[in-house]
Amino acid sequence: MQEFRFNVFGTLIAVRGTPGAWRAFYLGAEGKRRPADFIVPDDIQAEALCVYLADLFHEEATPRNHTATRIGPPACGA
Repeated sequence: MQEFRFNVFGTLIAVRGTPGAWRAFYLGAEGKRRPADFIVPDDIQAEALCVYLADLFHEEATPRNHTATRIGPPACGA
């Protein structure tokens, strides 16, 4: 099982699992996590997670927080 972490317009999100069985979580400042209130479709591949999250949360973008990036290697941009 893989875990990918993202900073999506200032919101920290972790996506865990494999294609077809993704689970998403919001990450807290103390290392805690809670289940996210959105789903990742089964057909999204790992390489497309960052772009999917950017599309999903694009209305959260601000002039200060205007990017969605993967935390940890390799980075992705959206």
